[in-house]
Amino acid sequence: MKPFNLAQTALLVIDVQKAFEEIAATGVKRNTPEAEGQIAALLAGFRKAGAAVIHIRHASLAPASRFRPEHSGFAVSDVGREQPGEPVLVKNVNSSFIGTDLEQRLRAAGLSTLVIVGATTNHCVETTTRMAGNLGFDARLVRDATWTFERTGPDGDHHTAEAIHAMTLANLSDEFAEIVTTKAVLDALAASDSGQPHRAA
Repeated sequence: MKPFNLAQTALLVIDVQKAFEEIAATGVKRNTPEAEGQIAALLAGFRKAGAAVIHIRHASLAPASRFRPEHSGFAVSDVGREQPGEPVLVKNVNSSFIGTDLEQRLRAAGLSTLVIVGATTNHCVETTTRMAGNLGFDARLVRDATWTFERTGPDGDHHTAEAIHAMTLANLSDEFAEIVTTKAVLDALAASDSGQPHRAA
């Protein structure tokens, strides 16, 4: 994996919210059961290294969505809870760049590398990653720190969460992002540790 310049790198934590826990509890199958633990490890690593952390929350406009701000699913999952000084941006659509000041915030802070984690791989994570690449950011999508759910396609074909996740990574690889692992990111952080206090974007 390409090395980090910590002063120019941010961890982007997308939609780590209780709605996904509620969906999984209904029996819908998902992949990457280790994802939340990997996100916790990455948060700890970025905070220790003094690198920027930005949280994204989804506030759906759909009346019945679990992600409506007044519903329990809007709340952040325990693993993704922000610390003081870490910004939380709220979006209403798939892309973290639409309807927020994310791009302006990143450019103002000189943050050009985005390490992207969260949910779901083929929706908000993918859309945000595609836009990050198109906007010229150096996007690193962490394959074992994101997840998705099984789906039925328009022709009635069933697609497993694992297959959807794998195809999304294949679609994004190289053209939009570098696909990396939690271990590779943590190793790079350790090698680049600035020893500076944690900062927010």
